[in-house]
Amino acid sequence: MNEMDPSPQQRRIRRVALGDMIHRSALKFPERTAVVDGALRLNYAELDARSSRFAHHLLQQIGSGRQVGMLCLNSADMIVAYNGIHKSGNVWVPVNVRLDAETIAYILRHAEVAAVVVDEAFMAMPALARVLHDLAVPLILTMAAAPVDGATPLAQAERGHGADLPEVTIDSEQSALIMYTSGTTGRPKGVVHSHASVAAAVMGNMAGLSVTEQDVFSGVLPLFHCAQHCLVATVHAAGGCVVLLRGFVPEEVRDSITREHYTVFTGLPMMYGALLADPAFRAPSLRLAMYAMAPIPKPLIAQIAERMTANVMLATGQTEMYPGTMTFRPLDHPDLDANYWGSSLAHNETAVMDDEGRLLGEGQPGEIVHRGANAMLGYFKDPEATAAAQRFGWHHTGDLGMWGPHGQMMFLDRKKDMIKSGGENVASVKVEAVILAHPGVAGVGVIGVAHPRWIEAVCAFVVKKPGAELDEAALLAHCRQHLGGFEVPKLIRFVEQLPATSTGKVQKHVLRKQFEALAQEAWDSEGA
Repeated sequence: MNEMDPSPQQRRIRRVALGDMIHRSALKFPERTAVVDGALRLNYAELDARSSRFAHHLLQQIGSGRQVGMLCLNSADMIVAYNGIHKSGNVWVPVNVRLDAETIAYILRHAEVAAVVVDEAFMAMPALARVLHDLAVPLILTMAAAPVDGATPLAQAERGHGADLPEVTIDSEQSALIMYTSGTTGRPKGVVHSHASVAAAVMGNMAGLSVTEQDVFSGVLPLFHCAQHCLVATVHAAGGCVVLLRGFVPEEVRDSITREHYTVFTGLPMMYGALLADPAFRAPSLRLAMYAMAPIPKPLIAQIAERMTANVMLATGQTEMYPGTMTFRPLDHPDLDANYWGSSLAHNETAVMDDEGRLLGEGQPGEIVHRGANAMLGYFKDPEATAAAQRFGWHHTGDLGMWGPHGQMMFLDRKKDMIKSGGENVASVKVEAVILAHPGVAGVGVIGVAHPRWIEAVCAFVVKKPGAELDEAALLAHCRQHLGGFEVPKLIRFVEQLPATSTGKVQKHVLRKQFEALAQEAWDSEGA
């Protein structure tokens, strides 16, 4: 044995464990509010005690080192439960509740869950109730006063257990969570993160976003996704507060921002548009407005700066590289367009790589790759996919980009979404950004569709803003003003809505299935 190998006691002293973060904040700030959930307010002492009690329940029921599924919408109970899972040394498996029952069943079975935490409301949905019944594992109900079909309410599970932090052996590199990808193509893959990888992202976010115990964060995005979870973990590690909402209703969010004096709001671009649709809305308490998932046109950035805060920031990340990875402040770079991702946060580094593993310099397009302490351990039960994603010693994002001026990363497209049209590469996101800048457009998805002349034709499927007077000719004229001729869509169709994930990402594989036949009919009618 190496004389420097740590003993169990030394490992306990040096460990990085996510449940310890809540416990330490409770030691420093016991009376400070940690969670606001409607009329319910939990301080750190209460959050620490409740999550420890639930941890003891799990240790008694299933032991440690097993997977615990979760089907929940944002709530204080959800935060109590996942911190209890972390404290017990079990593995948190949050599931997107907006998926169909078949996919949810696949995830829970693939993850080999030993128990499931579920909102009482989902037990009333026949398809989900059947999935949970067939699993035949213990069920713990959140937001429930009484047992339902043998499931135990969270409050009952906590009852009778001590509030002390469980003495559980937790290695910093052991699995802390398995978060399944949103499944924009094919079956979702289980991304495994350790306590150390999530903690690295938390520490990097604290430094990069200047988070303190005085901060009040928004909690409108779903906690079953990595972005909102990591932001909540970050503010809780700092001793601040998160205000939870079940979903995005503009009037409710405006009222909450004003009433609770948010300092940091994080939302999708369309959320900012909806909030600012009320000309009277102002948010003087905000110090940071973050956005993600898609670019924001410069006119909307200007509105955010004028009426919310001038500190506007794009944050990027992936489930595989716990967020954030890069940040971009558009007002600091007014000469750069909306598709820039900026520079890396301190806990990871970013490069652009060609297919042979060579790193590329400014102006050379290639795949965006990362490495750092926030990288996943791998894909659950999928060593081949893990090896493919981690070749050459970097995590491969599947995104194309290149370094622009001042060390800023420009996002070009998803590798699979780059359109090959007439011998030219067309970045779908560039076309989308131009179309979104039109004042009559609420949403857009751009795809390439097979074409007998162009190989692929650029096709745009557009959602109008309510009441907008906009036709294909006007939108094409707008595109010609801002795009090269080969980038202008060959086909524009207006649709009522776009298929999207719960975080607002357009599901382009679904879009293709829905509209490829329509595009082919258009080519046939043109005699192309």
